[in-house]
Amino acid sequence: MLVVETIGRIRREHFQKGKSIKEIARDLKISRNTVRKVLRSGETSFSYEREVQPRPKLGAWKAEIDRVLAANATKPARERLTLIRVFEELRALGYDGGYDAVRRYARNWAREHASETASAFVPLSFAPGEAYQFDWSHEIVLMNGVTMTVKVAHLRLCHSRMFIARAYPRETQEMVFDAHERAFAFFKGACGRGVYDNMKTAVETIFVGKDRQYNRRFLQMCSHHLVEPVACTPASGWEKGQVENQVGLVRERFFTPRLRFKSFDELNAWLMDKCIAYAKAHAHPERADRTVWEVFEEERPNLIPYRGRFDGFHAVPASVSKTCLVRFDNNKYSVNAGVVGRPVEIHAYADRIVIRQDGRVVAEHARCFGRGETIYDPWHYVPVLARKPGALRNGAPFKDWVLPGALERVRRKLSGSDDGDRQMVAILAAVLTDGLPAVDGACAEALENGVHSADVILNILARRRDPEPPAIIATPQALRLRHAPIADCARYDQLRSL
Repeated sequence: MLVVETIGRIRREHFQKGKSIKEIARDLKISRNTVRKVLRSGETSFSYEREVQPRPKLGAWKAEIDRVLAANATKPARERLTLIRVFEELRALGYDGGYDAVRRYARNWAREHASETASAFVPLSFAPGEAYQFDWSHEIVLMNGVTMTVKVAHLRLCHSRMFIARAYPRETQEMVFDAHERAFAFFKGACGRGVYDNMKTAVETIFVGKDRQYNRRFLQMCSHHLVEPVACTPASGWEKGQVENQVGLVRERFFTPRLRFKSFDELNAWLMDKCIAYAKAHAHPERADRTVWEVFEEERPNLIPYRGRFDGFHAVPASVSKTCLVRFDNNKYSVNAGVVGRPVEIHAYADRIVIRQDGRVVAEHARCFGRGETIYDPWHYVPVLARKPGALRNGAPFKDWVLPGALERVRRKLSGSDDGDRQMVAILAAVLTDGLPAVDGACAEALENGVHSADVILNILARRRDPEPPAIIATPQALRLRHAPIADCARYDQLRSL
């Protein structure tokens, strides 16, 4: 094949120097027909394409490889077979040719069908406050010295391009609620429509077209904020292309290189600062004279005003064990001893667990995302100590129990007594009726007087609870009633009670 350098030299030798075809052929050691072809065609380059491609071994498998390639092209990119996998499947069916033949055929097939598989899109435009888009991404961070994958919720306003990214341990429904609450509170409002993919925490059933059966709790959240949910067509990420692009932007700019934080609170505070800083520093893609933040400030009056916090929990029924524990998400949480034997309902929030029975809160804990852990509140077990005071010394809920200052000093002093556990249990039981500040104050008063027994502390609490009646003022009327007949005693007693 002639290279472009040779073609250029032939043209210069003939048209500039006036050499004949015979002279050029002799000097460049090429045939006169080749020189004649270059000069007559006027082309500056030539390419050769084989008109007939012999396929002695692949020819019989043409229909099969066409079927495999066509089926492979319809799959999502993540599920498509590589050409080496296509070759291995053909080999399993009996094909005995080489991989290069399959590779060349597949390349030509893709070129011929490029118009069928090419994707073209229409640019979208959104009015202020019209819509937002929501999506999840998975990022790798170093959390408290441990490498872990966090789930990042992305919510983006379609008009201003203002976005919020927040990291969570899971993609569960309560995390979806919390991400929306924090975003709407920051935006000070919501949009008329929310665009989602078909995530299981929002969509239960996919029907033909855009019809969906949404999750009941998800619809409650949308109704609270006056948002109309819209689900994308399955495997059609371009329908929420803004937030899809945001995922890549956040990953590149915020999570590269790998982040190191001690807690999710610290990570999310940093992410919020980065989102705001990015919006204030970068121009809006459609209005180059204004930043994303400036367009966002203009869009704010068009948002639906923030409706207040939605009680975004995930409810799960549970039973209470005899050790006052309920199981949720591979962990155990303690509840008040008085609810043992009856079912409870767990309200799981993004950051806490609230346990209710008959509408009454019987326990509340910070949520744990580990596995096989038990979270105790020692006060839940105080009523049990009245019957089993010895459990105070070795009970699992009371290990490393930190009491307020005065109570802790009384506990240390009573630990050396024979009946110290019984006395301490009596003092702790008073907390359930009088409150922790009152009992701690009574302990402090007893210690100031050099005593620490339960009887003295309970007596101080009783005196504070029922103070002595005020002294009677000796008025003339009271003196007359004191010496009055028996019939007037009732009136005298009434006055004394006053």
